[in-house]
Amino acid sequence: MKFNQETQRYFLPVLFALTLIFGFVLGSRMQSAKIGVGNNSIDNEQVQKISDILQLLDARYVDKIDKDKIFEETISEMLHKLDPHSNYISAKEMQAVSESIDGKFGGVGIRFQIIRDTVCITNIIDGSPSQEVGVKAGDKIIKINKKQFCGKKITNEMVLSNLKGEAGTTVEVTIVRNKKLVSFTITRGEIPLKTVSGIYMLDKETGYIAIEQFSIPTADEFHAAALKLKEMGMKKLVLDLRNNGGGVLQSSTMIADEFLLKGSVILKTKGRKEEEKIYYATSGGILENISAVILVNAASASASEILAGALQDNDRAIIMGRRTYGKGLVQEDSPLRDGSNVRITIARYYTPSGRCIQKPYNGKYEDYLKDESRNQNGELFHLDSSLYVDSLKFKTRGGRTVYGGGGITPDVFVPYDTTESSFYLSQLLFSGAFQSFSFDFVANKRTVYKSPQDFCQRFVVSDLNLQSFIVYAEKTYNVIPNKIELKRSKRYIINNLKAEIARQLWSEEGYYRVINKQDNEISSALRQLIKMK
Repeated sequence: MKFNQETQRYFLPVLFALTLIFGFVLGSRMQSAKIGVGNNSIDNEQVQKISDILQLLDARYVDKIDKDKIFEETISEMLHKLDPHSNYISAKEMQAVSESIDGKFGGVGIRFQIIRDTVCITNIIDGSPSQEVGVKAGDKIIKINKKQFCGKKITNEMVLSNLKGEAGTTVEVTIVRNKKLVSFTITRGEIPLKTVSGIYMLDKETGYIAIEQFSIPTADEFHAAALKLKEMGMKKLVLDLRNNGGGVLQSSTMIADEFLLKGSVILKTKGRKEEEKIYYATSGGILENISAVILVNAASASASEILAGALQDNDRAIIMGRRTYGKGLVQEDSPLRDGSNVRITIARYYTPSGRCIQKPYNGKYEDYLKDESRNQNGELFHLDSSLYVDSLKFKTRGGRTVYGGGGITPDVFVPYDTTESSFYLSQLLFSGAFQSFSFDFVANKRTVYKSPQDFCQRFVVSDLNLQSFIVYAEKTYNVIPNKIELKRSKRYIINNLKAEIARQLWSEEGYYRVINKQDNEISSALRQLIKMK
């Protein structure tokens, strides 16, 4: 059973995952960009017209205006009239974008949550500057550089902006540990943003890997994870791309190369000013003989779709789940003089069978983002027959029929599971009660269990634990229990509580080991792999 995985996943705050819902497709970057320069007088007149309008608004508009904000929003609106993925990125936003693409940032190496108006450290990254000076999971930060950092006004962004900085610079934090104040001066270092997680064996022969986004180091992370699982006896793989909004194109093609024989087509791209480029698999892929199932859903986009489409069209994996997002456009980033960036669509990409999977766009940007049609036609629960028309039909390398028309249509459809969902469960998930209760619960238990496997086998959420959680959620977050809904969602609540406790102790590996136990799509993937023998 999988209830809205997007609300379950607890990411390192610095991932800024919300900015990646469509994914980044990293193209070549121009050295400079010139606006209104050249022999085209019409361009100069248009630029002057925008300037005249802004000056007029500034001088005469009834209320005070923010000219910079209006100008930047106007650029975005102009680009969105062309297509939904051409975009303007302000200089301020570019730092987060660059970190997501590069897969690293300057920082101290902690994971935290704001619980009851307090910055609580949930995990310490191995080998990080924080670990080196003695900061521990369970510590609570109350001051950064002698400035108070607790209370209702504290946000994740405020904490991040003060902890992050160039590698080599220092930051002082004051923490509470066992009711005592301790101060540390931490020299910031280069912190990796891990994008490959949940690496473990589902059974003696089947490995599991989740890719949460695609950054530059993702292919190397995936290669290392696959080697680790092969050493543990992996002969089959469940690759989880659900809710992966995409990222760096090259990383997805490099991962596809691990599965495909030399000479196999991975991807084709072509645009009005871009000649057709074909990406081919090379020799030596470490997963060429591994049976694989790829899990996808409506939030799997961009680079995720490139990977899924390449393996589907080459008959190297079975795609399971629900139709993917449908982003089939390639962008090029052009930096501007002020540090901002214009991302322009320069090409379309095509899967090996020739499918362009970009979903239709009518110029209404908000409608495109929401994509309510999937809910309206019931696509989460049954196949949409309108997708299966002859004009969208293509053939895989082995002759199987696949379809284009907006997203990757799975080989095996798995309906969205709502059997244990309820309004009460939704309130619990969105309240933060699971995370904060788990943080308190492990306060004196961080060394009780030797490993995630040990925890999974030995720890059981007792009736007393469950009741304590229900009372805690009501008292702390005002989530009032409903007997009927509690009964309906009880099994899920218990499993999710155990998974969040495991995440406090072992980050995503602990979380996935537990949550996947009751994941209907994982169970379906395992059954499919048995059929593939």
